Amino acid sequence: MGSPWKPFLLLSVISGLSDFARAVAARPISYAAVLRMKADRSSSVLSPRSIPRQHSSGGLATPDWPAFSSHPLSALSLLSSQEDYRSEESEEFGPVFIQEPDDAIFPLDSDEKKVVMHCEARGNPPPTYSWYINGTEVDSDADYRYSFIDGNLIIANASEITDFGKYQCKAVNSFGTVLSRDALLQFAYLRAFSPKTRGGVSVREGQGVVLICTPPPHSPEIIYSWVFNEFPSFVAEDSRRFISQDTGNLYISKVQPSDVGSYICLVKNTVTNAKVLSPPTPLTLKTDGVMGEYEPKIEVHFPTSVLAAKGVIVRLECFALGNPVPTITWRKINGNIPKKARLRKSQAVLEIPNIQLEDSGTYECKAENPRGGTAFKGHLQVYTLPQWVRMINDTQMDSGEKLQWECKATGRPRPTYRWLRNGLPLTPQGRLEIVNGELTVHKVQQTDSGMYQCVAENKYGAIYSNAELKILASAPVFVPNPVRVIATLGKDVSLECKPRASPKPRITWKRGDRRIQPNKRIMLLRNNTLKIVNSSRADEGNYVCRAENQLGSAEMTAILWVKEAMRVVLSPSRVEVTVGESVVLSCKATHDTSLDVAFQWFFNQRPINFQHDGGHFEYIQTQSSTVDLMIRSILLKHAGKYGCRAQTSADTVFAEAELLVRGPPGPPGVVIVEEITDTTATLSWTRGLDNHSPISTYNLQARSPFSLGWQTVKTDPDPVTGDLESAMAVELNPWVEYEFRVVASNAIGTGDPSAPSRGVRTKEAVPSVAPANVSGGNGRRHELVISWEPVSEEFQNGEGFGYIVAFRANGTRGWKEKMVTSADSTMYKYRDETFPPLTPFEVKVGVYNNKGDGPFSKVVIIHSAEGEPREAPSDVKAYSISSSEIRVTWKPPNPGPGKPRGYEVSYWKDMEQEESGKKQRTVKNETSMVLTGLEGNSVYLITVKGFNSIGQGPASAAVTAKTRKAPPAQSPTNLMWIQEGNNVSLSWDPVKAKDNESDVIGYMVLLKQEGRGHNQVTRTINPSTMLSLPEGGTYIIEVRALSEGGEGAVSSQVRVVTSSGVRAKSNQCSVHCLPQSLTWTSLLLVLLVPSASW
Repeated sequence: MGSPWKPFLLLSVISGLSDFARAVAARPISYAAVLRMKADRSSSVLSPRSIPRQHSSGGLATPDWPAFSSHPLSALSLLSSQEDYRSEESEEFGPVFIQEPDDAIFPLDSDEKKVVMHCEARGNPPPTYSWYINGTEVDSDADYRYSFIDGNLIIANASEITDFGKYQCKAVNSFGTVLSRDALLQFAYLRAFSPKTRGGVSVREGQGVVLICTPPPHSPEIIYSWVFNEFPSFVAEDSRRFISQDTGNLYISKVQPSDVGSYICLVKNTVTNAKVLSPPTPLTLKTDGVMGEYEPKIEVHFPTSVLAAKGVIVRLECFALGNPVPTITWRKINGNIPKKARLRKSQAVLEIPNIQLEDSGTYECKAENPRGGTAFKGHLQVYTLPQWVRMINDTQMDSGEKLQWECKATGRPRPTYRWLRNGLPLTPQGRLEIVNGELTVHKVQQTDSGMYQCVAENKYGAIYSNAELKILASAPVFVPNPVRVIATLGKDVSLECKPRASPKPRITWKRGDRRIQPNKRIMLLRNNTLKIVNSSRADEGNYVCRAENQLGSAEMTAILWVKEAMRVVLSPSRVEVTVGESVVLSCKATHDTSLDVAFQWFFNQRPINFQHDGGHFEYIQTQSSTVDLMIRSILLKHAGKYGCRAQTSADTVFAEAELLVRGPPGPPGVVIVEEITDTTATLSWTRGLDNHSPISTYNLQARSPFSLGWQTVKTDPDPVTGDLESAMAVELNPWVEYEFRVVASNAIGTGDPSAPSRGVRTKEAVPSVAPANVSGGNGRRHELVISWEPVSEEFQNGEGFGYIVAFRANGTRGWKEKMVTSADSTMYKYRDETFPPLTPFEVKVGVYNNKGDGPFSKVVIIHSAEGEPREAPSDVKAYSISSSEIRVTWKPPNPGPGKPRGYEVSYWKDMEQEESGKKQRTVKNETSMVLTGLEGNSVYLITVKGFNSIGQGPASAAVTAKTRKAPPAQSPTNLMWIQEGNNVSLSWDPVKAKDNESDVIGYMVLLKQEGRGHNQVTRTINPSTMLSLPEGGTYIIEVRALSEGGEGAVSSQVRVVTSSGVRAKSNQCSVHCLPQSLTWTSLLLVLLVPSASW
């Protein structure tokens, strides 16, 4: 039927199993409190008086459960809470929906011929179900097509004619009836177009036309498109062509010859995706002329009144015929079109997503062309389904009480309300009043019990809020019974009498056999509690509370003991410590030894969490009646009130101690800049906490865009003592933006800084810093180049900053001054054709700004430019050193102005142009260079010129040199070797050079040991050599021919694996046997392994 009930966990402590059993057995009627659970929770413990219940809405998500009802408590709810936590399986309650039917669309062409409408409810006893279609109850006996599985309705062979409509589920058990929300069942289908041939449409060129779709019967919505001539060639929509998704028609504002053809309307069902094609509609052009221009005519538009549900996408259509093709514009009357709106299909559709109430209003579309314009207006109105603001909750009451329920919902239009009891409408009469969403029942009776539903509805939907009303009836029951009460000597004690009973019982108290008569010391309160003032030992004993109503009676015995009052001492009561120290607080309780005592520590009224704060707090149990609190590594935040609470079953006593923590001062208050000059700032602040140690001094700090963080500034007075709350920061830089803060110090240390002040800029002043590192030189001939380090913005002291460059020839009197207006400038060039190279000048550079001129730098001597080199290098010589290298040497030009800082060598092949040649420069003033990467056996022309920072000098006369022939391409072959001990005798066939190669003048043998970086090179003029192997290991031997053109190709590698005392013989082709006359200590096979050139 529904989800199986899950057991409720009993967490209460029951004083006696026999008492509990008697209490349960004493209940004659099962009108007990009903515990409610949400459908997605395994268990919950809720108020027995007012419990949330599942609520439903028509087509809406179920809202969050509301707060518990505030209905007044009845006497029955005053019983001890143990009985409230019972197994849910034993609780009886009315139906609660778990699943209600949803709107459904069933495809008629579906292979599954059954429709299932779902409904499920919880309840104890389990509910039974019935269904209604359009208000008529479904009779499964009369119509075999209907059947029930649990609460679900199964419809076989469903058809639109008999089964379309609204469905409602009813769940019933002995406690009442509830109705579900309405669910709409629709059927999806798409019939075929009529096969009747459609007539052709003939228009003039330039005329507008509408092609009618006339869709076949269908449900629900369909999507329209048009095919041109043959499938799948679809009509593309643009400013001239438009397909309305409201009418399905194709609109062509201005027909062109390219539009002539056959048009087919294609419709698609949005649920089944089925598609059907209409018969073709031919479009032809008339031959009696071309249509002239005419003003627009709106052929398709949105309705004059558009209704839309909040949150949906609204699409407004507007398209016009006309020649020329009209343009469409939109506006909202008395407002702006929402920013989220989008224009689609060449502005023929205004699309507004997630429509909201504020989007309501009058919208206008306007069609215009050069011949005129026309407009259409329509009103968009947004409606909302009802939504709950306040719902009703399960309630249980005593007979005769007053029930007041209120449900409230929002919606547009404003919802109306109706009430149902057990599925039937309620009307105001007698004890029952209904005012909109308010239901009042005076003096409730047992017949008022049942399931109630508040329905809020407007024309667009309805929502349901469900609750159960239980009228309680039971004889008095006490749980627990007896009750043991321990009082403190001299204090008041209250003996409660809270039976579970309905109607409310009559209460009497007695002690022994005598009924208790209230007096000044013993009072009977209105809630039936017996209060004893200033209790004494004589008050000890048994007190009996008797509860009686028309259903029965019960007694509860309260056993009273009176104990001595507990005393608690917390020491020390006040203690001062310094940050970083530790302290122990001791709490000792004096109490009745027959009672156990429990302790709890508090910090500023909050319990201390020793697990979370274990790094600083430790709980120490020294004796059964004494506990200590150790506070380690104390911080400022640990200052405050520490409390110790001692508790017995009779008494609770609380004692407090104060902990003062001395530490560095807290941050001073807001820093205010009272006055600002070019170099000073007067600051004021408010005192911060001194943390129990007087403030001795204040430190003023400043920060600017030019400082590395916060820097201490000089002050007046100096030092700033702790009794001051203002001081002056001095020696600041003019025209710099500063922030200030203040830091306080005391005998313990320096505290945190204050918050920064607002940024302020010092006033402008004449510059006081001259440029540094004035120097110069270089430049072109007849130029004086002067350079300096720019003055940082920090020292420019104001706007309009620039430089004054002053200079004079050595030995003259008058200074020439030039203004450089850029603050970032670092150089000034002065040109005069009259002064010779390397003329000495006295130079100084000053500064200025809008306030005036500042200081000049010290005078330095700078020489005018010497110019580029004037002479070419001499004695240039070039000679070949290999087939790819030529060495070039020269002598520098004579000393004088234009001294070279380096040389550039140009070279190119004979029979080529100099411009196609290459250039290489020396690193410094070297007077030789080796040219590499040249072609062998080739003549090169070479020139040399000097250069410096000014430019290049003249080139020397060209000299020639011819590279040598290339080295032999053939590598040494037929390598043979004999090894004995550490010596290897190696030989090979001689290499013969070709005509275009350099003659062989010798050979180079490379010996290298694997795993070592050192190589041994041996040169010989013969095709053989003797090698000495330094130690055992693996060796690699390679041979190259040497020639004037360089080194030749490398031979194949010889790999020798050896140890001392070994003699072997081998060649590249085979390993030969050795003569028997030789003495062998071991035999070594050596492989000749070809390898790449090294």
